[in-house]
Amino acid sequence: MGAEETSLIAARFAQLAHERGALPAMTFRGDERRPDQTFEYDFAKFWRRVERVTAHLQSNWGVQAGDRVAWLGFNHELQLVTLVACARLGAVFLPLNFRLAVPELQQVMQDAQPRLLVHDSHHAATAQALQASDLRHTHHDTLIATAAPRGLPLPAVHGELPLLLVYTSGTTGVPKGAVHTQAALLANARASAWAHDFVPGDKVLSTLPMFHVGGLCIQTLPALLAGVQVVLHPRFDPTAWLDEMRKSRPTLSLLVPATMRVVFEHPRWAETPLACLRGIMTGSSTVPVAYLETLHARGVPVGQVYGTTETGPVSIVLRLPDAMARVGASGWPHPQAQVKLIDAQGHEVGPGETGEVCIRADNLMRGYWRADGEPNTGLQDGWFHSGDLGQRAEDGCITIVGRSNDMIISGGENIYPAEIENQLVTLPGVAECAVVGLSDARWGEVPVAVLVRTSDAAGQALNAEAVLAHLQSRIARFKLPRRVVFMGSLPKSALGKVQKPALLALLHGTNP
Repeated sequence: MGAEETSLIAARFAQLAHERGALPAMTFRGDERRPDQTFEYDFAKFWRRVERVTAHLQSNWGVQAGDRVAWLGFNHELQLVTLVACARLGAVFLPLNFRLAVPELQQVMQDAQPRLLVHDSHHAATAQALQASDLRHTHHDTLIATAAPRGLPLPAVHGELPLLLVYTSGTTGVPKGAVHTQAALLANARASAWAHDFVPGDKVLSTLPMFHVGGLCIQTLPALLAGVQVVLHPRFDPTAWLDEMRKSRPTLSLLVPATMRVVFEHPRWAETPLACLRGIMTGSSTVPVAYLETLHARGVPVGQVYGTTETGPVSIVLRLPDAMARVGASGWPHPQAQVKLIDAQGHEVGPGETGEVCIRADNLMRGYWRADGEPNTGLQDGWFHSGDLGQRAEDGCITIVGRSNDMIISGGENIYPAEIENQLVTLPGVAECAVVGLSDARWGEVPVAVLVRTSDAAGQALNAEAVLAHLQSRIARFKLPRRVVFMGSLPKSALGKVQKPALLALLHGTNP
């Protein structure tokens, strides 16, 4: 079975269906039409769904090699099925960020020019508002609801064909589509298997949005390719996440700082047993140390996966056995990755020095998508220059200290916002925080702390004087914020990362 499959991704799922067909592949909770039901799929059934969706894409919608198939909706098991079906056809799967406004999504549509837009009921109106040349729309149920023709010829598909097109958040300008091939996705899956050390009996709880490589490619797709069961939720909900600790007893999950915080604030956090978890991964470049220590205190090690949309994303990993001994570090490059830290002149820096993180590996994107025929761009001699700043210890362990464009130079001294932010989140009454640099006539730049108060008494009593007093004994004097600003919320990306360019724009309109 699967010998005729020329797609590398599809061939792996055909193999799993043949060798592990009766083993559980996926548990899906929260279908929009049957929200109270749980759907179970073994690897054989998952593959049968792939075959049916492939035939419908081919016969009903005319999808051919090279066509883009867009997906607009919450996480769904059919999202993964459709991705594998696209792999069989040599088509390109395009997950859309449902949190974007229609004009922002339209910008992506104009660039990618998908042939088909698949959507769920919740996003049907948005889908109908989007246009592209020869675009057709359908609800995802039509891809599976009826029998499909059998024996349709499949194209020959090689590993360097694009399979996944994921658009960056566009915080620095127009969103750009990172092109990932089938071979790159398999390389990323191997890197993830090394990062997590998947073992028989593992169960991955997946709740982050799969329109981003974080939700799709850190754990979810790699786990399935490794033959590991995935428990999939339509979207992150702290109650549902905590409930799953008792229901399915997952061994692994992925949380980002924003989702960690709401789990910690949940009234059932302290009483929910976490013994089933052998670890949690987080996918943000910098994570407040206080958040890591909160989970460590419950006996749950928190590893880290550093990467970007362009890097697959698995690049630098703090594996679970090292997590508690290297709190705050990002870890080591995966075995097939090369990582160098360079200064402004392009020279590699030594241990303990700060440099831009540059990565070369088989799981990198092949470049940025260009619908108008321009050559792919984004790599320099095969290296991706991340814009993130890191430091390498003598043993090779890397710590991300911030972004190059976030670094504040005040009176000739370099200030990394993450150092200040890590101290701010330990202050009672602080729900969220971010530190940015504002222009100053005397110092060039000065750090400004922006905080969101908690809703309790500690938050309501919090003022600028208390914030500065808290920081005074914890960081050097030159790093102290010159202003403390309170806001109701911080602008964030889909994965909960603070969008500092947007925050700076807000601050320029904020009175001190």
